[in-house]
Amino acid sequence: MVMNGKKGAETVPKGYPLKPRELEGRGNWGTKAEFILTVMGAIIGPGNVWRFPYLCYRNGGGVFFIPYILFMFTCGIPLFFLETALGQYTNQGGITCWRKICPLFQGMGYASHLIIAVSATSYVIIMVWAFFYLFSSFSAELPWATCGHEWNTDSCLELAHPNLSLSMTSRQNSTLPVVEFWQRRVLNISGGIEEVGSLRWELVLCLILTWVICYFCVWKGIKSTGKAAYFTATFPYVMLFVLLIRGVTLPGAMDGILYYLYPDIARLSDPQVWIDAGTQIFFSYAIGLGFLTSLGSYNTYTNDCYKDCFYLCLLNSATSIVAGFAIFSVLGFMTYEQGVAIAEVAESGPGLAFIVYPRAVAMMPMPQVWSVCFFIMIILLSLDSQFVGLECLMTSLVDLFPAYLRQGFRRELVLLVICCTCCLLGFSLVTQGGMYLLQLLDHHVCSGTTLLLLSFCQSVSIGWVYGADRFYGNIADMIGYRPFPLMKYCWRYITPLIIFGSFVFSIVKYSPLKFSSTYVYPQWANILGWFIATSSLSLIPLFILYKIMQGKGPLQQRLLSLCQPADELPLHQKCLPPLGIPDTNSEPELLPLSETEDITNVPQGCGMSQFLYSLFTHNCRAVHGSNTTIKFVDDTMVIGLIKDNKPSAYGKEADHLAEWCDKNNLLLSTKKTKELIADFKRTAGSHQPILINCAAVWHGTSFKFQEINIRAGLHLDD
Repeated sequence: MVMNGKKGAETVPKGYPLKPRELEGRGNWGTKAEFILTVMGAIIGPGNVWRFPYLCYRNGGGVFFIPYILFMFTCGIPLFFLETALGQYTNQGGITCWRKICPLFQGMGYASHLIIAVSATSYVIIMVWAFFYLFSSFSAELPWATCGHEWNTDSCLELAHPNLSLSMTSRQNSTLPVVEFWQRRVLNISGGIEEVGSLRWELVLCLILTWVICYFCVWKGIKSTGKAAYFTATFPYVMLFVLLIRGVTLPGAMDGILYYLYPDIARLSDPQVWIDAGTQIFFSYAIGLGFLTSLGSYNTYTNDCYKDCFYLCLLNSATSIVAGFAIFSVLGFMTYEQGVAIAEVAESGPGLAFIVYPRAVAMMPMPQVWSVCFFIMIILLSLDSQFVGLECLMTSLVDLFPAYLRQGFRRELVLLVICCTCCLLGFSLVTQGGMYLLQLLDHHVCSGTTLLLLSFCQSVSIGWVYGADRFYGNIADMIGYRPFPLMKYCWRYITPLIIFGSFVFSIVKYSPLKFSSTYVYPQWANILGWFIATSSLSLIPLFILYKIMQGKGPLQQRLLSLCQPADELPLHQKCLPPLGIPDTNSEPELLPLSETEDITNVPQGCGMSQFLYSLFTHNCRAVHGSNTTIKFVDDTMVIGLIKDNKPSAYGKEADHLAEWCDKNNLLLSTKKTKELIADFKRTAGSHQPILINCAAVWHGTSFKFQEINIRAGLHLDD
């Protein structure tokens, strides 16, 4: 812990360099590990296990990595970083951050949160199914391993060695016990979305259990969310590692892995391969939903979110690749045991998690153990994504109504109402026809086109309206150095173009939604899906129109006003006037500082560079209105100057400050005190007194303030 030794000093959480502003009861992460683990849980979910490996196999094996990595560096990481940095910079959740940074686009926050509410209601069903399978695993014999149960039909046939005992015709007319367990025992699925059917009461109980767990993971805000992430984000990796070791030691595992990675160069010419790579990036990185903005808002202002985001994105993609080895090694074992082609067993989505893998587990020694391991992994992968979504909703609500929701147990009560409402709405998804509705919501609302459009609006609003260079400077002020320049060019040019191209291609290639490749949704169902999707996205233009109508003055003035960031953002908050804007009505207040006072006393919300810039220009009355100012000093008392608006940097000790000075158009000079005074006298004129009230001295690892008072004619020793 770091204390500044002053009255009212704040404690800096472990893992952070310092905490220069108070969050006024909003809270922040107890440790940096809580932030990392919670984001891990949010972005690493079942899709990494059941979607990426299948897409890789279907789209050319190892060749699929080429478009995947390209999309990762041009869309995934830049947008991931943008959202996280936006939350950290504004210190606000997914709605109010846009009110602070670009009020015109605040509708994006409401749109994304409506999507989160829908996805929270539907996504939880994955855990419901996983709990059902988990409880079913505690039996002497796995119920999906054999026929003869009450839910099985006469066509049910165990295919332990089909190549030895069955003809092809017999195999085509039979159904596997694991398929019948899924369709007739778990879902008891109806004939279509128009046949709602009755509630599946076992699933209803699992649904209630799931929401109870989610509530208690989130009910104390990030205090409970961060602690829960220690288990929910790490234990799935233990399970994945166990399943990987078991998979690669099975006979036939290498055949499955070769199917997974075997490169087919010709597939690169298929546009669908590139679209699949892009959609997987957006889907697995949780881009566009506001998760990352809300989680980043609990960081301290100076947290290095750039490195955090880069490593988290790499971890996400690495997890998907490793999961492919765990899954396809087991599929290779299935083809070895049954003598069938890999194409007959490779599936994506729930089919992989609830049909293919349980079928493979049933063929292993001690199948109950491996079944429990697998479904615990699926539950935990889903759980942390689910409660992070709830935390995002609550963060935004509390930021919208802080005075009301930060009192007593009001936050907990509102969260309880949200969980109960979502649970009741979820009952429609655990009916006999619920699976059809779930796929409809997932296809139209929670992925695909909606995420593309939200991400496009994000890139345009930051890259063009707020300004990529300005946001790039804000980030440099937070983390103390400039990120790789590719980021701002992606926000401005590359990412919007790629997203727009993907959107156009998805429209051109649109086809009616199907269930299991056989059931085609009726027209009214597709209209319902598009209506729900557009009802969220329409909030963006509707909010723009609403804010314009509320404004005053000509249309151009209203638009310009709505594109201006809030005054209380860090680079404007409690900072003194900049050079060239003197206060003519009053004398500037001189601020002597003690020799031991360090950088933790920078005014709230001001980055160090902006604070020094404002402080020195305000206190040097002799040079107000000129192009000379003080900026930084290092251990040899280096002072920054501007001359003819041409910044440069000198001195080995000042190299690490060069970027900061360059950002503010400042010169970093190695002149000593006497030469410095002479420079100021020549620039300001000897007829005016030179008052230098404060300077900051670089002590090798941190800045400290040093009190000096220089007037014209005063000589200091070197």
